Amino acid sequence: MTNYFYLARCADASLYAGTCIDLIEREAKHNAGKGAKYTRSRLPVKIIYHESFETLSEARKREAEIKKWAKEEKEKLLQE
Repeated sequence: MTNYFYLARCADASLYAGTCIDLIEREAKHNAGKGAKYTRSRLPVKIIYHESFETLSEARKREAEIKKWAKEEKEKLLQE
């Protein structure tokens, strides 16, 4: 099973980092208000970037790494 790290753009232009196994389902969950608390007040959200990993542990490590970055660094990642 593929595991994903993703970045979602919120309605207020902020970025949310997360992990999942189904990107379409996860985006729908966020937009239904059943995702992360952070995104509930920033709807709608759109997953705009993702990376694939073999294990959830790897995806979560990448999430932890990127959550430490400044928004400008995350925006640069989106341009690559």
